[in-house]
Amino acid sequence: MIEKFIREALDLSLENVRSGRGGPFGAVVVRGDTIIGRGANSVTAGNDPTAHAEIVSIRMACQALGSFQLHDCDLYASCEPCPMCLGAIYWARLRCYYYANTRADATRAGFDDSHIYDEISRPAELRSVPGSRVVLTDAAQALDEWIRSTSKLVY
Repeated sequence: MIEKFIREALDLSLENVRSGRGGPFGAVVVRGDTIIGRGANSVTAGNDPTAHAEIVSIRMACQALGSFQLHDCDLYASCEPCPMCLGAIYWARLRCYYYANTRADATRAGFDDSHIYDEISRPAELRSVPGSRVVLTDAAQALDEWIRSTSKLVY
């Protein structure tokens, strides 16, 4: 079954390149033996830097299930997920993920995420896109109210 779903992701990636709609990436989210989310990279088609195949397929699967958690689902991708997609995999609580091509393969094709992996380990203020904390006395108000809330949906 693993190979079947990886092949589906690879087919999506190839179709995406041939159609000119986006980059060479495809992904599917599977629950049991059923694909519930399909995605191909649509970064350039939609002018959306977050529209990676994995994100698109996760969004579709969540909509199909009416849930933001995919704890009983697996993701199959044409390539090893980038840091953003890996984060989405964890946030969606997918059970596991499989991929065909590696980060090195993606780099060979011009998609190099190594700088992002390097940046994550640096302090925010030393990153190439620096981040700076703004200290305000009431900044934690929403967090504090969330902690006290008895009607929150924990995720």
